[in-house]
Amino acid sequence: MKIILDAMGGDNAPAAILKGAAAATADWPDVEILAVGDAEKIAACVKENGIEMKNIEIVNATETIEMCDEPAKAVRAKKDSSMVVGLRMLAEGKGDAFVSAGSTGALHVGASLIVRTVKGVKRPALATVIPGKTPFLLLDCGANVECRAAMLEAFGVMGSVYMQKVMGLEKPRVALVNNGAEESKGTPTYVEAHQLLKNNKAIHFVGNIEPRDIPAGNADVVVADGFTGNVVLKLTEGLAKFFSAKLKAMFKKNAGTMLGYLLLKGGVAEFKKSMDADEYGGAPLLGTRRPVIKAHGSSNARAIRNAIRQAKLCVESDLCGVMAESLAAVAEQETAH
Repeated sequence: MKIILDAMGGDNAPAAILKGAAAATADWPDVEILAVGDAEKIAACVKENGIEMKNIEIVNATETIEMCDEPAKAVRAKKDSSMVVGLRMLAEGKGDAFVSAGSTGALHVGASLIVRTVKGVKRPALATVIPGKTPFLLLDCGANVECRAAMLEAFGVMGSVYMQKVMGLEKPRVALVNNGAEESKGTPTYVEAHQLLKNNKAIHFVGNIEPRDIPAGNADVVVADGFTGNVVLKLTEGLAKFFSAKLKAMFKKNAGTMLGYLLLKGGVAEFKKSMDADEYGGAPLLGTRRPVIKAHGSSNARAIRNAIRQAKLCVESDLCGVMAESLAAVAEQETAH
């Protein structure tokens, strides 16, 4: 299996990217990494950090898309950037999946224009697994700020397939983010989306879900437009950091609380791990013809290693193929009606 990796994308590139790649190839010997980026800079980084490059091949690309670049313009102008070269390699079948911690906007544009989307998907959705009482998939997390009702329905189908194939859930529960549980709640787009999701026989739709109920484990797939989803994601990340900091301060208060920490150390460690986004590594762009994984811009080596693991699971489960079949079945169902 060949995973194409954007070696120059992200705040900690190329060191964290290459260290993550080395960790991945050590854990999964059947994975070969094609690290795309400035060969000279990569070679210097490898030497400086003593990175083991077994099963890692360098593919030279002379340009880098910066976070501050305008996405569409950058994808079209920087044709020899690590991201564009990597996406082109994926589209041409030179690798099985692509992983990048670079610009989200550029990756979304590049994946849409170069890799293309499966039939029935206008634009891919950014999906993120978020810890809660049980982990749930939130999509869209920011790729499509405005969505039509049919797009939200497609997100529900794609999210359900992902949770079945990658996370191993037999019958994922799909819910639509809204400001109330009633079918009549929300904007006209959300009211229409509710009906489409409700009548879709390919998914297990459980209705609207209010934001306060999302972490309680009431749904496995949470559907929203990119603006709403990004607000939910950022608020969740902020609350996780806030509670972790408050917990740490509480245990450090005095000798008694520190003793309590020692007694609860295992539970605290488990809580921190469950709230750690690095455990999931990256967010898949669902709807593309081949697997594309977006890692966080500030990803460390562990996050990159786990993003590669996600890419590996997507390939092994033929996620994109199954998703295309599921969306085709939905289209046939709607045509029959």
